[in-house]
Amino acid sequence: MPDPGERVKLGATSLHVTRLGLGCAPLANLYEASSDAQARATIDAAWQAGIRWFDTAPLYGHGLSEQRLGAALRGRERGEVVVASKVGRLLRPGVDRETVFADIPPVRPVFDFSYDGALRSLEESLARLGLDRLDVVHVHDPDAHEAEAERGAFRALRRLRDEGVIGAIGGGMNQSAMLARFVERGLVDCVLVAGRYTLLDDSAERDLLPLAERSGVAVIAAGVFNSGLLAAPRTGATYDYAPASPERISRARELEEVCDRFGVPLRAAALQFPLRHPAVSCVLTGARSAEEIADNAEQFAVPIPAELWEALSLARDRRRNSVTR
Repeated sequence: MPDPGERVKLGATSLHVTRLGLGCAPLANLYEASSDAQARATIDAAWQAGIRWFDTAPLYGHGLSEQRLGAALRGRERGEVVVASKVGRLLRPGVDRETVFADIPPVRPVFDFSYDGALRSLEESLARLGLDRLDVVHVHDPDAHEAEAERGAFRALRRLRDEGVIGAIGGGMNQSAMLARFVERGLVDCVLVAGRYTLLDDSAERDLLPLAERSGVAVIAAGVFNSGLLAAPRTGATYDYAPASPERISRARELEEVCDRFGVPLRAAALQFPLRHPAVSCVLTGARSAEEIADNAEQFAVPIPAELWEALSLARDRRRNSVTR
């Protein structure tokens, strides 16, 4: 039975993170506006639950997430907490009409995976957070910028890691194939894979996870609810930040029915599933309220019988076989 506050080593690095971490995108007006007080209460509740591992990015709320996280951590013992942010987008004056964040500052994210861009991004993140160093820095969503990221951002982060400004280099993406290439090339100490190792999509198990395990690279599993569907598989739920299709909702409901037979909430199984693979060090979960993060921490510690995992595996196999026929 996982303990949200248990400290585990992050791969081959010297960092120790809690088994459960707080992803701070929802604290920055994801889809709808929220207050500074609500964000502070969420972080306080995470702390109360034993969570000391926080993940943010310039993109989240266009700087708002970093500002709110930094304000909430001020006055807490820095050595107790592990903070991750990201590079790859610089915030510059303007308007982003396609953003999924509400009520944001008048800046827009601009892709920049260059060496100098990564250095500027980190400097600006530290200022928003009010910190003098970051524990983990991920290269964020370089999907269409792989070569530039390798030549620029990763090279800059290696220098910063060597200088002790950051503790570890990572890559954060919603896909596993490129992350696997980063692992293969020795560019990362850890990877954050969002939505690709879940009860609904375990595609990272075919490329990224085996390679990471062999290489000693820590895998951070995020997006374990696939942006909402596995938390509440109902009409109107979202999957990968878009409305879930009827077929996906049906698949999630089947998994929920299996969990119900064992008296285990689907949320608990979704949160704990990634830890079944030895390459996965920890799980990140987003929350927009104190109640949500408290519930996540509680579900993370729910005992799950081996028979449920076997039943869920059979359900997923049946679904795969029906699709391939």
